[in-house]
Amino acid sequence: MDRASETQHIWTDQQVTSTLPVRETNSHKGSYGTALLVAGTKEMPGAALLAGLGAMRSGVGKLVIATEAEAVAMIVPRLPEATFLQDGLKQIAHRQTSVDTYRAVAIGPGTEPDDSTEQAIHNLLESHMPLVLDAGALSSRSYPDRQSPIILTPHLAEFSRITGVDVEEIQKNRAHYATYWSKKLGVTIVLKGPHTVISFPDGETWINPTGNSALAKGGTGDTLTGMILGMLCCHSNWQHAVLNAVYLHGACADDWVKSRSAHTMLAHELSGLLPVVWARFESQ
Repeated sequence: MDRASETQHIWTDQQVTSTLPVRETNSHKGSYGTALLVAGTKEMPGAALLAGLGAMRSGVGKLVIATEAEAVAMIVPRLPEATFLQDGLKQIAHRQTSVDTYRAVAIGPGTEPDDSTEQAIHNLLESHMPLVLDAGALSSRSYPDRQSPIILTPHLAEFSRITGVDVEEIQKNRAHYATYWSKKLGVTIVLKGPHTVISFPDGETWINPTGNSALAKGGTGDTLTGMILGMLCCHSNWQHAVLNAVYLHGACADDWVKSRSAHTMLAHELSGLLPVVWARFESQ
């Protein structure tokens, strides 16, 4: 593994400003596509809700949440804008529903890394849309060559499970390992943590400068997955979508600590902060 050949860049606020999409005045919900979010169970409906809020705040035209039937009633009061595919993970795993009409898909928040999840991922990988894998969808596997991107969003422990490399070793050089495994697997890796690392399959690696310890709380990763999903639907450049989602996710946490303790932020509040934080970049 040649560390000397690795180059890392910092994604800046100027780059965010220049790459955020313009929402055309004559556009409609179809202009920004329909996203599919496969997430949540009756025991963990909150993961689907958090990811769903993140997606709906991030530019998507329409969102379909594939989740267990028992979770739907818990999500609807907080996110009535979404539509639902009941027991969608099993339907996708058993090829009982088509996924060809979606612009992008994310799978994993609040799901179990079981046979159904693995089969659903296998079937989704046969599609031609960007695919985001998080949480229960993160396992050690190989990936097929495909034109549309595959985006993994692990934290350190999940990345260790994927690669077999000890957490302590990864922590010593997070950018190096993200770059190496991104090229090895042919996927984009968003390695979450302080100064989140975003590495693309061609070896291009970016360091995110935003975020703080307020993000060290359950559910913030689910929100990020949703934000990436939503931004994939409204950006013309998928790499910009990933980089901007990570940047704005951290920028929301930075906005929080300007007047409040980092101890107190809840994951759903990131989606609540996003409209104001995003607007600042549009006015520059």
